[in-house]
Amino acid sequence: MTKLKSTYTDALLEHINPKTNRVHTSFSMTTAGTGRLSSSNPNLQNIPIRTEEGRKIREAFIAEKGHSLLSADYSQIELRILAHIANVKSLKDAFANNIDIHALTASQVFGIPVNNIDPMIRRSAKAINFGIIYGISPFGLSRQLGISQKEAKTYIESYFEQYPGIRDYMDHTIQKARSSGFVSTLFGRKCFTSGINDKNAARRQFSERAAINAPIQGTAADIIKLAMIRVSKTLEESGSKAKMLLQVHDELVFEIPDEELEIIEPIIRLTMENSAQLDVPLTVETGTGLDWSNAH
Repeated sequence: MTKLKSTYTDALLEHINPKTNRVHTSFSMTTAGTGRLSSSNPNLQNIPIRTEEGRKIREAFIAEKGHSLLSADYSQIELRILAHIANVKSLKDAFANNIDIHALTASQVFGIPVNNIDPMIRRSAKAINFGIIYGISPFGLSRQLGISQKEAKTYIESYFEQYPGIRDYMDHTIQKARSSGFVSTLFGRKCFTSGINDKNAARRQFSERAAINAPIQGTAADIIKLAMIRVSKTLEESGSKAKMLLQVHDELVFEIPDEELEIIEPIIRLTMENSAQLDVPLTVETGTGLDWSNAH
């Protein structure tokens, strides 16, 4: 509670602009190696969401009178990009048919019918799905799930047996990074991997994990930047008074006059979903509310 108060409640009050009566952040395009925007002074990308206490901070971000906040969030975009880049047919089919991707992975890895997945088993599959993107180790997975390293190693090996294309993608990406010193996003933007040939094993392994993740996270960063440009242009052409307020990685936050909300929400969602063409559909989930917590 003390951390929440000092980091957010007290600190954010000091950032209120006396002219606009709003909090304004600064974005950097070049701080993160993957190309993600980073926010500072204050950092509005790390406002808590995972805990009930933390979400209360989001209730302080409110829409102007007569307006609502709209949150538009790409659903599982990094897993969709992985399915596209690694060309994994079962994952691509699952996304195309709107199948629960974590339930599918649980079914594949643990040999359980997809319609009979225990919530805890699904949680384990979810941890593997997202962990694989970041090159998770058996040690890391064991800590996350509270299981033995041996069990975690078995899970990861089983995952790669079911999805061999992902292992091939990882091996190919690391090999390319070693020979050229960089990896590329789907749009051709280079992400450099300076420590990939380092003699220090820890530094080398860190760079290998970064090399695996960068094309995925970097492509997601490219897509949301394209979406920001296209949504901004679409809103301008429509004569809407809606404003794009904030980008938080895979999420865009808008302030929209209440009388426009019903018309503008589908325009924003469809523009975002069509900002890039992959082998799998891009899906955007939206929510509205008078404050950021209720909108998300």
